[in-house]
Amino acid sequence: MSAKRFERVGAHSHIKGLGVRNGVPLPVADGFVGQAEARRAAWVVVQMIKQGKMAGRAVLLAGPPGTGKTALAIAIARELGEDTPFVAISGSEIYSAEVKKTEVLMRALRSALGVRVREYRRVYEGMVKKMEVKFDRHPYNPWYQVPVEGVVTLKTSSEERTFTVDGAIISEMLAKGVSEGDVVWIDDETGRVYKVGRAQAAERRYDLGSAKLVELPKGPILKEKEFVHTVTLHELDLMHSRSGSLFSLLFGGGEEREISPEVRRGVDETVKKWIDEGRAELLPGVLFIDDVHMLDIEAFSFLSRAMESELAPIIVLASNRGFAKIRGTDYKSPHGMPLDLLDRLLIIETRPYTKEEIREILKIRAAEEKVELDDEALERLTEIGAERSLRYAVQLLTPAKILAGERGSVKVGREDVEEAAKLFVSVKDSAAHLKRYEESFLK
Repeated sequence: MSAKRFERVGAHSHIKGLGVRNGVPLPVADGFVGQAEARRAAWVVVQMIKQGKMAGRAVLLAGPPGTGKTALAIAIARELGEDTPFVAISGSEIYSAEVKKTEVLMRALRSALGVRVREYRRVYEGMVKKMEVKFDRHPYNPWYQVPVEGVVTLKTSSEERTFTVDGAIISEMLAKGVSEGDVVWIDDETGRVYKVGRAQAAERRYDLGSAKLVELPKGPILKEKEFVHTVTLHELDLMHSRSGSLFSLLFGGGEEREISPEVRRGVDETVKKWIDEGRAELLPGVLFIDDVHMLDIEAFSFLSRAMESELAPIIVLASNRGFAKIRGTDYKSPHGMPLDLLDRLLIIETRPYTKEEIREILKIRAAEEKVELDDEALERLTEIGAERSLRYAVQLLTPAKILAGERGSVKVGREDVEEAAKLFVSVKDSAAHLKRYEESFLK
């Protein structure tokens, strides 16, 4: 049995960008089909973000279900770069018995703001030429020995030095599996050990081994190195609320139920100071709130204020509602949102796909899911997508492939699509079934 690489085909894994070239949306590009006006509008939003002109604004993607609203939000994040944080939540996620809804929203907002921190640290770098460990009895268990100190010889291409290290450093080296011939970094300030890999110049070599081979370090053993950490504001909030360091994110205690405003103000001041000193840069990300009509009037009020904050991400909202009640009130409003918030939004409309666009989308999804379709199968799926829904047609691709494999074919035919459509019914068919047997169902 051959080993396979793990693959997860998501609903929007085919989206690579907006498919806009020189301000003109191409009919089919970057996984996108159609929605030319919406994509051009999203491209304009991306340019505004890059020029820093989106402060205090947000975007609303409004359209019927299955018209590419989530795909547009993902494409905006893709256009902003790989390092851009992208946080997606549903409007219903903010309701919890343990955490206030405003706290959930604030965590999502700050998780969508990245900070790239650069710092220079003095480290001892070299290949471990010799390592001796001195053990002694455990203070509480005389039958158990623990490392109390060690002697480590580090070597580079131009220097060789021997160091006496304490029990904490030698214990960490043993815990990380450091042996003679490995290249390590030892932080001068904290004493933390990082195993880089196995030196190519090591005397003891293995025919088979899992360690990464690296070159023998050059220059002096003690040197300054630049380290780049990318963290989110929410991670910094957690770190400061625990009064720890970056390492406390990995090894620290449990998360508090709520982070106080004082902690967040302290983090904001620290980040601004780092930016002024040139030690860090802000990476404004994208917070995508799907089904935004599920928020209530209090959450909308909080969101309106949060949009005007100095440290706010790009907020993209999506709704498939027409005129609906604002949750928590008796008032009806477009998209189920307060008018004063709608007035601050750049609204992008998405429209239902044409039959030709559905065909192209099915081709892209079939290629993404590695499903081969013959012409008749593609035509039948296109008809299903136009008559029932695009999402339903896409859902039938993999079942039809499995049915084709059962009859010994690598290509999906029309009969496979028909059988899959009989086994897995659409929403319209399910509603008709409920109506037919209405008296038999529990009420």
